[in-house]
Parts: sequence; C-alpha cells; structure tokens
Amino acid sequence: MPSRRSETAGGRATPPRPLGGSMDLLRQIVEEPVDPGYAEAAAAGTQRKPRWRLGFALVAVLIGGLITMSVLQNSQSAPVVADERRELIDRIVAAEAEQDQLQSRATELGTEIEQLRANALGGDAEAKRLETRITESEVAIGARPVSGAGLVVIVDDAPGDSGDTRDRVLDLDLQILVNGLWQVGAEAVTVNGHRLSPLTSIRSAGEAITVDYRSLTRPYRVEAITDPDTSQQQFVQTHAGLWWNELTKSRGMRYELSTVKELTMDADPGLSLRHAERAAR
Repeated sequence: MPSRRSETAGGRATPPRPLGGSMDLLRQIVEEPVDPGYAEAAAAGTQRKPRWRLGFALVAVLIGGLITMSVLQNSQSAPVVADERRELIDRIVAAEAEQDQLQSRATELGTEIEQLRANALGGDAEAKRLETRITESEVAIGARPVSGAGLVVIVDDAPGDSGDTRDRVLDLDLQILVNGLWQVGAEAVTVNGHRLSPLTSIRSAGEAITVDYRSLTRPYRVEAITDPDTSQQQFVQTHAGLWWNELTKSRGMRYELSTVKELTMDADPGLSLRHAERAAR
C-alpha cells in the first residue's frame, strides 16, 4: 500500500507537516470564537451603558416634572381666567343695555325739542322759512333722518388671506371713498348703516375700522343720497373713483358701484345740541 507523502515539482519528497500546531489552532477557534480584542471592547461598553441609562432616566424625570408643573399651573389658573372672561362679558352686556337706554332717551328728547321749537317759531311765513333752513342744516350735519335715491358702493378685502395689508381695506381707503361721494354732491352718507356728520371720524383700531369708535364688519357698504343719474358718472372720474379702480386692478379688492331708487338713513345718534341762543328781533 503506497504511503501518503508530499512531492514537490522536482519529485523530491518533503516530510509530513506536524499536526500539533494545527490542532491547537482549531481548538482555539472552537473554544474562543470571538477575538479577545472584541471581547474587551464589549465588556467596556457594557460597563458604560448604565451611565447612559442613568442620564436618560434623569432627563426623562426632569421633563416629566416640568410637564406636571405646567399642567398644575394651567389647571389652577383656568378658573381665574374663566371668571375674568365672564365678568368682562357681563360688563359688555350691561354697557350695551345702558347705551340702548340712553339712545332711546335721546330720541324722546329730540322729538320733544322739535315740538317745542315748532311751538316757539309759530306759523307765520318767516317762521316757516326759518324752519326750512333749520331742517336743511340738520340734514347736512346728520341730525335728521333722510330718504331718497342715491348710490351704493360695496368694497371689501381681496379674496384669500395673503397677510399683506395692501390687500385689505384700510381706514384711508374708506375716507377717500366717502370724500368722493361728498364731492359729487351727496346730501347724506352712511357706512354700514352709521350716519356720517362733520364730527364723524373714520379710524383704525387694531385690525378693525371704526366709525365714531364703533367697529365695522366686512364687507363695507357705503350709501349716499344724491342724484343717481349724474353722480355715478361723476364719481368714477373723481380721485376716489380712480383710487378704487386701481385697487381693484392691482390688488384684486372688491369694488361695486350701483344706483338705487330709495335709501333711508337715520340721524347720527352721536350729535347733540351744544349751543343755542334766542334770535335777535
């Protein structure tokens, strides 16, 4: 039986490789599958892990404590805020009721004043002429209700919510619009039902526009008692008409001008008699 031996290219036999070293290497691979360096690194990581866990736990406890404190503070302050809100609403309701009562009383006194004035003037021709002048003056200053044909202008912000103030109706825009109506001969003007007078102010208060400190809501409806046949054509040629035409084209704001056959306007409730004297005879 031929013996197992290794031969080189030259045909010379070489002695067999000793088996002891190979067996030791195999035994080490089987018994220690992980390199000692990796084992040491893993052991070091295992020792550091509890520190990270401890730090994470402390942060979680701290965040939980802050959330708990915030919830407790909100729950404690909620009743106070609710009470303040109810008190403010009650005060607003009471003020509105008082305003309605005062307005009713002012209307009654106005009727009484007119009756006393008519009795004092008498019924002669001079008294009638004087009564006519007084009536015309009261209409001009907004102290007397009036009705008739006229113009209606409806304006509003541009569609959407761009956040650009140039896309919203400003107090200046309404001021220019009203002045344009006076310019074409309007006898009386209202904005959202509020009668305008020489003492009326159109101003901004935060995000709202006010007329005599009364807030307006969109859209803004401006009415004017005037000759509708001529005033409409004249208005579009005024500075106000050109101004609003430009706002419509450049900013996309709403601007509608139309004529109506009948408008009714109440007197300005903010007007009151400040001075009076007997006419010289």
